Amino acid sequence: MWWAGAKAFPECWEQQVWQRCLPLEQLSCSRWSRRALPSTLASASSGVQTPFCFQGRFTIAAKHHISIAEIYEMELVDIEKAIAHYEQAADYYKGEESNSSANKCLLKVATYAAQLEQYQKAVEIYEQVGTSAMDSPLLKYSAKEYFFKAALCHFCIDMLNAKLAVQKYEEMFPAFTDSRECKLVKKLLDAHEEQNIDGYTDAVKEYDSIFRLDQWLTTMLLRIKKTIQGEEEDLR
Repeated sequence: MWWAGAKAFPECWEQQVWQRCLPLEQLSCSRWSRRALPSTLASASSGVQTPFCFQGRFTIAAKHHISIAEIYEMELVDIEKAIAHYEQAADYYKGEESNSSANKCLLKVATYAAQLEQYQKAVEIYEQVGTSAMDSPLLKYSAKEYFFKAALCHFCIDMLNAKLAVQKYEEMFPAFTDSRECKLVKKLLDAHEEQNIDGYTDAVKEYDSIFRLDQWLTTMLLRIKKTIQGEEEDLR
């Protein structure tokens, strides 16, 4: 059944049957297509949000964009298109004032933007989400993580950028000063300024022994390290 649903998906869209389907039927059809024909789904779904927008149902449109983004992200491996759909989803969530859901999409955008060396774009998102989080009693603990990532993106652009950014984050959010993330960035800045590769590596290893580095952090830290020694090496 799911294969028949997958094959029928683009035909339904082209014949505008999609616009007359019930939301649950559309979602079911999307699941079938995703399982069978991810490239067909991604292509045919490019306008799937339109009927929902006309109806003012932006949250459903946002969820469709997330589904399409995940296909580009995990199955078609087209990160640029995944970013575009996460951004669109974030816009729709903002339209519904679902800021938490919008920020989740934006953080996806920031993660991939940094990996694609679009550091300024990533910085703007991390700073935006971090500023929002620090004003929330429930979310302020996570603000240090976003400012930390923003500082690393600045570092990938220029050491002076990172130093000024850290100072700004400390002024904005004093709790950042005592965080392990802030202390790590400062140690990395000192090591970079002294061209001390051993000091840089030791600082990273110390942090990694407490908070295990994920792939994103490892990639950013390796890129920064490369500017000291001229070649990449394993941080661990």
